[in-house]
Amino acid sequence: MANDITVTAANMSGLTHNAFMDCLFREGEDTTNHVKVEGITSKFGLHPQRLEEKRELVTALLAELPAKFKEGWTFLNLCTTKDGEQWTGMHRICEELVVMAIGLGLMEYFMPREMWGFLPGGVPYLMIK
Repeated sequence: MANDITVTAANMSGLTHNAFMDCLFREGEDTTNHVKVEGITSKFGLHPQRLEEKRELVTALLAELPAKFKEGWTFLNLCTTKDGEQWTGMHRICEELVVMAIGLGLMEYFMPREMWGFLPGGVPYLMIK
């Protein structure tokens, strides 16, 4: 991985948040060319070049999630790793990972937003592509 960063449960939250914040537009930047992603609670416009620079990191972060996400699994379980360790206690951080992954075409919602209300907790199922 670039810069030889090892992804662990202990550093996933910080890596996710820092990468996400770097993908947001900075004051004064032209936002005409953006990657629009509808997150769980908000809509985001991400800087396309900086988002693409995060592809390797986001792929590594997704690889730490349980394999069930390759089939489609609830957002409620996104805060634990494939080894059962909790990597964040904040759903906001989970949403940041989802938004980057969707923006990169690495993840998608398993069902349309209109169906979320019928799912456990009223939150989406997600699938790693």
